[in-house]
Amino acid sequence: MTFVSLALTPGLRPGRTLAALTGAVAVAFLTSFPVYAQDANPVLAKVNGQEIRQSDVTIAEEELGPSLAQMDPATRKDNVLSFLIDMKIVAKAAEDKKIADRDDFKSKLAFARNRLLMDNLLAVEGKEALTDDNMKKVYEDAAKQITGEAEVHARHILVESEAEAKTVADELKKGADFAELAKKKSKDPGAADGGDLGFFTKDQMVPEFSAVAFTLEPGKISDPVKSQFGWHIIKVEEKRNRKAPEFDQVKPQIEQYVVRKAQADYVTKLREGAKVERMDQAAATPAPAAPAAPAAKDAPKPADSKMAPAKK
Repeated sequence: MTFVSLALTPGLRPGRTLAALTGAVAVAFLTSFPVYAQDANPVLAKVNGQEIRQSDVTIAEEELGPSLAQMDPATRKDNVLSFLIDMKIVAKAAEDKKIADRDDFKSKLAFARNRLLMDNLLAVEGKEALTDDNMKKVYEDAAKQITGEAEVHARHILVESEAEAKTVADELKKGADFAELAKKKSKDPGAADGGDLGFFTKDQMVPEFSAVAFTLEPGKISDPVKSQFGWHIIKVEEKRNRKAPEFDQVKPQIEQYVVRKAQADYVTKLREGAKVERMDQAAATPAPAAPAAPAAKDAPKPADSKMAPAKK
């Protein structure tokens, strides 16, 4: 740092001297430090004089995405930087060969530009729609649909034939442990968990299975039940009325729904105001509408924290 003499300069009044010194000290102080604005976006490499900055690496990481997922941060940055260096070198060679003047290149460039414009605008629309009020409304609407819906927690043993099912039923009547027998006899993937299906609603299982499971009282075991998958022996463990999970449990699903709905609505609105002509169809055929956003009844249902079983 350059220090400024505090001696009074002849001919200056003290007040002016102090102001001059203050300004000089401030300038000297500021100019003694490097400019940090660039540090947030430093130059990482130069290729034939062209700079590659941190912001270029960030953009490339977003574009390359999944191919970098398994790399640690240092390896990822090194690989991306190497890619950008090669890209600069090859791009310059392409320019020298006048690749940019080819019609196919111009078409691809126009497509890429339009796609990038679309993606960025829709990202903005989605982000603007992602308010607390919008998310709360979606959550409340979905929660109303499932609150009070009956659920059953059951186990089952699945076998190929009715004869096998009857043999299993006899063993259970003699006191065999249901879960242990499921591990030994059941061909269902959940056999290792003693045939445990967790909680499920009526529409999550095939009708034949649900009809019996929702009729049985807790602790009771069914007679053999036939479905398209084979023969089942069902044991109901518990029944309850379904409750909506806490908002935080399903917040990622709500966010995704709000963003996608806002984007779909925005595209639909733009399409309504656009003149679209399809030359591949008869003149009288109207252009297809943009994909509709899910209606209120199609809003995502907040699921239990435990995954519900797939249909059997």
